[in-house]
Amino acid sequence: MSRKPIIILASLMALPLWSAAQNPPATNPPPASQTAAAVGTGGPVKLAYVNIQLAIVSSDEGKKEEANLQQIIDAKSAELQAKQKELETLKSNFDVMSAKLSDEARADKAEEIDLKDTALQRFQQDTQKDIDNKRQRWQQTIAKKMLAVIERVAKEKGLDMVEFFDLNRDGYVNPSLFITDDIVKAYNLAYPVSAAIAPIKK
Repeated sequence: MSRKPIIILASLMALPLWSAAQNPPATNPPPASQTAAAVGTGGPVKLAYVNIQLAIVSSDEGKKEEANLQQIIDAKSAELQAKQKELETLKSNFDVMSAKLSDEARADKAEEIDLKDTALQRFQQDTQKDIDNKRQRWQQTIAKKMLAVIERVAKEKGLDMVEFFDLNRDGYVNPSLFITDDIVKAYNLAYPVSAAIAPIKK
């Protein structure tokens, strides 16, 4: 008799791929009776869980991509500090010289400060959006490749079902049911850092 297919309870397109500091909304693992029915068997179901977000960022490729992204973040932070310093200098000089300026000159300086302040806020917003997009792209890339690794490991372990679950979420899962470490090890072997995706371009 051919073995029934592995069921992976997650939609890749719906998979929440946040940075490690963020907590996704609460959820609970389905009861064993539901998982058994989902597989379509009358007997016990061999079920395991994977913390997919942790697996992604813990993989060698994930660490490499986050390090590449951190270099961009550092460069943007330095640029932001320079812009903030320039704005602070303008404001300080304006406070000192304001009383000595003509009404027209004072208005021109005030407008210059306002424009630079607006530009600074836009720079911060655009930079954050760009960083978030870059992080999401490489996490999605790894997630897509990791699905195949999860299925292979599940077959090797004789599992019927693998569900994505985050330890930060509500609910309890026996830690022995998690195969996250096994997935990370298998992924690192399948996609060594030397063959990982190219660094993110600025």
